Amino acid sequence: MSPPLNPHPLARLLHDEIALRGGWMRFERFMEQALYAPGLGYYSGGRRVLGQRPQDGSDFVTAPELTPVFGRTIARQVAQALEATGTDEVWEFGAGTGALAVQVLGALGERVRQYPIVDLSGTLKERQQRVLQEALPGLVDRVVWADSLPDSLEGVIVGNEVLDAMPVHLLHWDGQQWLERGVGQAPGATAEAPAFMWVDRPAPEGVRAPTDRPDSDFAPGTVVETHGPAEAFIATLAQRMTRGAAFFLDYGFPADEYYHPQRTGGTLMCHHLHRSDPDPLSHVGEKDITSHVNFTGIALAGQEGGWEVLGYTSQARFLTNCGVIDELSAEMPAAGAEPTAKSFKTSAAVQMLMADHEMGALFKVIGFVKGPWFDALGFRQGDRTHTL
Repeated sequence: MSPPLNPHPLARLLHDEIALRGGWMRFERFMEQALYAPGLGYYSGGRRVLGQRPQDGSDFVTAPELTPVFGRTIARQVAQALEATGTDEVWEFGAGTGALAVQVLGALGERVRQYPIVDLSGTLKERQQRVLQEALPGLVDRVVWADSLPDSLEGVIVGNEVLDAMPVHLLHWDGQQWLERGVGQAPGATAEAPAFMWVDRPAPEGVRAPTDRPDSDFAPGTVVETHGPAEAFIATLAQRMTRGAAFFLDYGFPADEYYHPQRTGGTLMCHHLHRSDPDPLSHVGEKDITSHVNFTGIALAGQEGGWEVLGYTSQARFLTNCGVIDELSAEMPAAGAEPTAKSFKTSAAVQMLMADHEMGALFKVIGFVKGPWFDALGFRQGDRTHTL
């Protein structure tokens, strides 16, 4: 069966770049271009990516779009961190539709002097501006947008599902050696009809899966991801923060689970119209490409940059510790009143955030601090830092 064609104009750009690189492109570069190539990438090309149903043309939904209870609960942790660090700015990275900004800033109000958003998607930026203007007309002047990392910052950083969208490097164990998995042009592909295929080549000496497990533990054919860009991002943020705290929420595992020998296929996944598939080489530019997070690598990168780890736990435990039940109760009808369609929807959304078989266990939260360490609200029970 021939490889699927890629009609998106981004595919031609990738086809030409592979040719310029001698017929092989590191997957990390392929993923970077597929997601962020100016004007063409999945996040930079104007596509509506976030929404609750495929009928609206979206591909996936994140927690803030499910219910405002999520952001208001996160705001409780942010408020404590602002107080503990003596800061008054909240930095959000990868702000999506702007829903989390509305929820956090709406809950904290004048406690936040400035709310900078750093987002690489110009289309999402326009949507964020519109949503914030409609929801918080009295506070929107506190929100500013930046196109790149600042040279220095202080305050509290929030990043929800931002690390999983950073490019990854692929390694393939063939039973004898580690190979770099890259992308080449499929046989018969042309610039007018681009198609791509996996191409492996020997990895540089010393390059292997970042785990203490011996190579012999891995079955031939195993593919794993490494996370250089995400770890560099965390280290840079840590270095540039002068004082404050940071909280990142995402799906992933500590290294022992991430590089478990039974996880032979890695975690690379694509999302299109609320369906998942494992093939990033087809329909490039039209679907999300993502990878689970290695939280051990993230913790080490933060520490190397000068942060201390505040804690690490599941999303369900973090939200419980921060008072999600109280926030949910505030959304429910008064005692004796009939439940409403809205209250049923809110309850279902919170169940999705909390249930082990939904987002509650797979999603994790890691926290960092620069300055005096404090007993962060979200990690007071069920902290799993010892597993990193």
